[in-house]
Amino acid sequence: MLSIALASFVTVFAALFPVINPLGDGPIFLNMVQGCSEGVRNKLARSVSVNCFFMLLASMLIGPQLLLFFGISLPALKLAGGAVVIAMGWNLLNQKSASDKGANESTGITDETSDGSAFFPLTMPLTVGPGSIATAIALVAAYQESSSFSIANELPAVIGTVAALFALSLTIYFIYRESSGIQRIFGVNGTNVLMRLFAFILLAIGVQIFLGGINGYLELIKLLPVH
Repeated sequence: MLSIALASFVTVFAALFPVINPLGDGPIFLNMVQGCSEGVRNKLARSVSVNCFFMLLASMLIGPQLLLFFGISLPALKLAGGAVVIAMGWNLLNQKSASDKGANESTGITDETSDGSAFFPLTMPLTVGPGSIATAIALVAAYQESSSFSIANELPAVIGTVAALFALSLTIYFIYRESSGIQRIFGVNGTNVLMRLFAFILLAIGVQIFLGGINGYLELIKLLPVH
């Protein structure tokens, strides 16, 4: 029982952590909320972490059924998700640096607009985007196809999965909450360099997800009967 829970914890955490990439999202989060007070930034970090937990959990619970209901294949989801992540990474890579932005720029998140920004864009698509949702759904699909492991009817697997999502959410919260410390350590210019670096990584992740969708369709083509 413990081994199944531990295996599901490690599998889910290891699969989702690099896609969500909270270490890379931290500087981006800070750049987006630089117009907010420290208290509001901490509140946003907490809201984002809670939103992420329930979004990933909902994706695992109802994601496969929704795809089946709408007739959407997993490769199609990866293609669409990858395209969105690519677009977001490209925009972040080419946006103005924090030092070049005006203090009253309308696109920035402020204390007054923070309530409407916790979910979009800070939770979705910055933190939990199409890539992580597709990964979560793919994990469940793989579990359900396995003869020895089913998240739907094995309590230890469910416990391990929920624990992994909780650990991910805590990680997101602490990194986002302490994101202002990144700027104090590296300075504005250093933070902008980090933001560009991780925006490029986000772009690469989007390309990888997109190529995974193409590969999925190629695998389906191989299974077609040859006449």
